[in-house]
This record gives sequence, C-alpha cells and structure tokens, in this order.
Amino acid sequence: MKAAELRGLTNEELLNLLEEKKRTLMNLRFQNALGQLNDYSQISKTRKDIARIKTILRERELGVRR
Repeated sequence: MKAAELRGLTNEELLNLLEEKKRTLMNLRFQNALGQLNDYSQISKTRKDIARIKTILRERELGVRR
C-alpha cells in the first residue's frame, strides 16, 4: 500500500491492518521455512508495509503534519 492511502485511514483501521500484516508476515515466514513460498518478494513488501503503518502511527502520535 502507498503511504498516501494509509494516511486516509483512521488509527483504529491502521492498527487492525498492522495486526493483519504481522499475521501475513508470520505465515510467509512459515511458508518460506517449509519451502512452499514461491514469491520471496512478498516478505520484503509486507515488512515495508508494516514499517509504513508504524511510521504513520508515530507521526500522528507526535503531531507531525504532511
């Protein structure tokens, strides 16, 4: 997801999306460990999505405007 799309969501929606992405990352790691993962780039994309969500939540906590 793009940062602009994420900024349009509420904090509650972002927290729910963060939990969903964390579960997805865990599942991808299990698939990778079992040799069932076909697209390894999904792991890095999911990690970056998690980082974007955390960054936006932190910006809102600090009151940074963009």
